[in-house]
Amino acid sequence: MEWLNYHHLLYFYTVAREGSVKRASEVLRLAQPTLSGQIRKLEEALGERLLEREGRGLKLTPNGHLVFEYAETIFSTGQEMLSALRTSPFGPPARLVVGIADVVPKLIAYRLLETALDGDEPIQFVIQEGKTDDLVAGLAVQRFDLVLTDSPLGPQSRVKAFNHPLGQCGVGFFARADLAESLDGRFPACLDGAPMLLPALGTRLRRSLDRWFERIGIHPRLVAEIEDSALVKVFASKGRGVFAAPMPIERDIRATYDVELIGQTDVVTEKFYAITADRRIANPIVTAIAERAKTAIFE
Repeated sequence: MEWLNYHHLLYFYTVAREGSVKRASEVLRLAQPTLSGQIRKLEEALGERLLEREGRGLKLTPNGHLVFEYAETIFSTGQEMLSALRTSPFGPPARLVVGIADVVPKLIAYRLLETALDGDEPIQFVIQEGKTDDLVAGLAVQRFDLVLTDSPLGPQSRVKAFNHPLGQCGVGFFARADLAESLDGRFPACLDGAPMLLPALGTRLRRSLDRWFERIGIHPRLVAEIEDSALVKVFASKGRGVFAAPMPIERDIRATYDVELIGQTDVVTEKFYAITADRRIANPIVTAIAERAKTAIFE
């Protein structure tokens, strides 16, 4: 019986999906020469060329396309098996590996995940924070069961994954009490010239805020652009500026960071998504998280 080296198959699959050895080496955290060598061993074992040069990139040979399709099925089935084992009633507690985009407010992330902690069965979370693109790349090679983010995966993505909308909500504007009292006028006019802590350029919330400010003729004074949502709130708790955050966590924000709500709008919205490797969510823990989001958080 012939044996297939599944490590080599995974390396080939990742290179084919990413379109280059360089990008695949970053995803797999392997040196490029090592990766190229392992793929050559797979080609030698199969007796077929799977990849060939096209300009500066790589393309699949006809047999490469065939192997890629089988590999996609194999690794998708493997992910389903891991999900089933993690939620099995036998053995150790269920384990869910979650990637959380750093732009997602930590209180929203907790509210989404706490339903699993409150369930009848014990669960163990493994949580990693990072950029959405990096987390989704990890999802493709089975490092995560689920990625939580504020923007959907676009059609241009090289990763085969699926968006599951969790809900959307309006945003509120918050500041420490002394700063809130110093602002002139009613909301939203009081934001004109106010010290503002904004999300980083390029984020979905930042684009929405910039458009809204322009539409209503408001020009806040930019104090800082901060990528990490938790750090924004730390700055605000020290009286450094006003920030925007989702309204479903208003009470938690006020209690945790000692800030006040200045005003709110439904014109600027936050949206949240679960991204999984499966078109239909198979993991019952992830299903419970999605259902809670739609019925108890983003009503």
